[in-house]
Amino acid sequence: MSSNKHPTGESLSYRDAGVNIDAGAQLVENIKPLAAKTHRPGVMAGLGGFGALFELPLDKYRQPILVSGTDGVGTKLLLAKQTGIHDTIGIDLVAMCVNDIIVAGAEPLFFLDYLATAKLDVNLATEVIKGISKGCELAGAALVGGETAEMPGMYQQDDYDLAGFSVGIVEKENVIDGSKVSAGDVLVGLASSGPHSNGYSLIRKVIEKSGVPLTADFNGKTLGETLLCPTHIYVKSILALLEQINVHGLCHITGGGLLENLPRILPADCSTHIQSNAWKRPAIFDWIQEQGAISDEEMYRTFNCGIGMVVIIKETDLDKSLDILNQSGESATVIGEVETVKADGEQVVFS
Repeated sequence: MSSNKHPTGESLSYRDAGVNIDAGAQLVENIKPLAAKTHRPGVMAGLGGFGALFELPLDKYRQPILVSGTDGVGTKLLLAKQTGIHDTIGIDLVAMCVNDIIVAGAEPLFFLDYLATAKLDVNLATEVIKGISKGCELAGAALVGGETAEMPGMYQQDDYDLAGFSVGIVEKENVIDGSKVSAGDVLVGLASSGPHSNGYSLIRKVIEKSGVPLTADFNGKTLGETLLCPTHIYVKSILALLEQINVHGLCHITGGGLLENLPRILPADCSTHIQSNAWKRPAIFDWIQEQGAISDEEMYRTFNCGIGMVVIIKETDLDKSLDILNQSGESATVIGEVETVKADGEQVVFS
C-alpha cells in the first residue's frame, strides 16, 4: 500500500485523531467468550460479522410475532463513573429491554448493544460487557453482536454511553395487550431490586442536596453500591407463569412509575385500586423521599417504589400464580385490584 504524505511532511493517522483501532480489535476478542456464554438455539454465527444471523424457531409457532424493545441506562451511568462500579450496569441495559418485551408475552431471543465513548478503555468496556453478558444469561437471550464507537469531541475524557435492543417472539394468539383485563381482576406486584434504571437525574439531585457521599454506609453497603444495584430481570419467572396461567395483563414499572405505566395496559373502562401498604418499600426509597422532601405523588410517578412488574390475573388464578412466581424466585404479593373506572376518569387510585 502506498504512503501519501502531506506537503509539509506530516502524516496523520486515525490514532492521531483519537481513535484506536487496535483497542477496538482487542475488545472484540475479550467479548467473544462472554458472548459464547449466552449461546442459545437459533444463533448461527459468532461475533465479527457485519450482521448477526438468528434462525427463528418456526417449528414451535403457527403465527409467530416478533416483539422488539430498545433502551439505555440513563444517568445511572454517571454514578457508575463516580463509584468505579462498571460490571453491573450492563445488566441494567439488558433488563430495561427484555422486561419491556416480556410484558407482551414474548420470549427474548437475542440482544445487541451499542457503547459510545471518547476514548476506548478496553478494561472498562470489558467490565461493562461482562454485565451485558450476565444480563443476557439471566434473560435467556443470546448476545449476538454490538457496536463500539470512539468519538473524541462528542464525548469528554472517560465518558461513555450505552444503548441496546432485544428481539423476542410470541405466538400471535398469546400476545398480551391488556384487552382481557376486567373489573375484579387482581394485581400482583413483583418486588424490584431498587430504583432500577429510572429517576436517576432526580436521585443525583437528592444526593447533591443531601451532601451525603456515595461512600457513606447504607445498611451494610455503601450508598453508591445500593443505588447501583442492577435492575431485576423478570423474564424467566414470567415465562414460567405464562406456561400455566392465562395472564390478562403485564406492566413493567419504568419511568413514570405506577401512576404513568399502569394506564398503558388498562381498557378505557377500567381503573386500578392499589393498597400502598401492601408491600414493604425498600429503604432506599424512604431515604430518597426524606432527603429530597419529595411528595408521595412525585415518588409514585418517578420511581417504581419497590414494585418492578405488575401481573394482572383472574382472582381464581391467584393462589397458583403466587406459588409459581415465588417458586421462581420472585417476591410476589397482591397489591390491589381492577375496578370499573369512576366518573373522574382516574385509572390509578391509591389508598
